[in-house]
Amino acid sequence: MTTKPTINRMDVLAEAHPRLPSHSVLCDYWALTKPEVNTLIAVATFAGFYLGYPGRLGSFPFWSLIHTLAGTLLVASGTATLNQYLERRFDAQMRRTARRPLAAGRLRPESVLRFGILLSVTGEIYLAAAVNALASLLAAITLASYLFIYTPLKRKTPLCTLAGAVPGAMPPLIGWAAATGTLSLGAWVLYAMLFLWQFPHFMSIAWIYREDYARAGYLVLPRGEHRGQFVALGNVLPLLLLLLVSIAPTLLGRAGPLYAIAALVLASAFLYCGVQLVLHRSNAIAKRLLFASIIYLPLAFALMMVCKP
Repeated sequence: MTTKPTINRMDVLAEAHPRLPSHSVLCDYWALTKPEVNTLIAVATFAGFYLGYPGRLGSFPFWSLIHTLAGTLLVASGTATLNQYLERRFDAQMRRTARRPLAAGRLRPESVLRFGILLSVTGEIYLAAAVNALASLLAAITLASYLFIYTPLKRKTPLCTLAGAVPGAMPPLIGWAAATGTLSLGAWVLYAMLFLWQFPHFMSIAWIYREDYARAGYLVLPRGEHRGQFVALGNVLPLLLLLLVSIAPTLLGRAGPLYAIAALVLASAFLYCGVQLVLHRSNAIAKRLLFASIIYLPLAFALMMVCKP
């Protein structure tokens, strides 16, 4: 008499997905949330909360800050996931994104869609319940404008960067709203800084991967002779404005002259890197500008927090 072999459920899953052990699936879902981008979002949200909080450090609402960061990062993760769902066919055509979990076919589109919706809705409800309605509303505006305005515009016009900078600068507003329940002039100074910062940051990425973007049909840079002019305008003008906006806390009486000097030095170094890309337009210079942008943002916000009266 023969015995019927025992069927192990994990063996069946392994045969169905031989290259997808459970830890790899978890890593793929983690990658969908773009944790490297979320790090900068967390920094900007924290800066907005800390600078907006009107009380003394001894009574600082740490739990409220944790709730704010958790809810914001849930919405940001959901937005990143849904963006990859919408752009999965185009991501597969680009070398820099072809290995993403969905573009590479390691995850199913319907599973990614459900995951993105779950993260986004959970984050919105969490912010509304644990923080306040204004923070939740700002997060919802960020998600909607990023997915339904910026994302489709990337294939239509180089002005998509302008559209994308609007939701991209929202994190400090969310943090400020969470700490105060309102949006005062100081919040909009932070918004302006992050809004302007995005142009050189994205110009560097667009230049490095210009052929990749063109292959997938993204119109993030103009074609032909106007490309250099667009890079120049998208770098120098925002960086010059950032130079002025960065000293606004001193002009508003929220920081002393030492802050203004340090902010000017930091913004001037950033401007120098942007001008170098305009003059030379090489991938090496673009990578240097990208690195400078990643360094500038946390340093600028840290400087403001240290000099907070």
